[in-house]
Amino acid sequence: VQLQASGGGLVQAGGSLRLSCAASGRTFRRYVMGWFRQAPGKEREFVAAISWSGGSTLYADSVKGRFTISRDNAKNTVYLQMSSLKPVDTAVYYCAAALDYTTLVAAYGYWGQGTQVTVSS
Repeated sequence: VQLQASGGGLVQAGGSLRLSCAASGRTFRRYVMGWFRQAPGKEREFVAAISWSGGSTLYADSVKGRFTISRDNAKNTVYLQMSSLKPVDTAVYYCAAALDYTTLVAAYGYWGQGTQVTVSS
């Protein structure tokens, strides 16, 4: 599966952004979809994941209550709605696909190119 992330940009603290990730192919519904982020000088970290049907979700504690992951299997797209953004949320955000429902970076075998999110104070 090939993934293409979009929707990043510059936003003030407290603002909102919605990231999208479009997947190619007809097997999108077979994959768990996740969002990860990587800030300069830091390791890539888990942000959110959504199960194959969209019925279950996982979130990092740092984004719980502020970010919402969703998917539209008819459109082969996964979204990350980000609200109440903080400067610490500044990072390159990546969408990824895995066969297992997990938060582990290593389990995700397919990655999009990343989209920059910058939150100014």
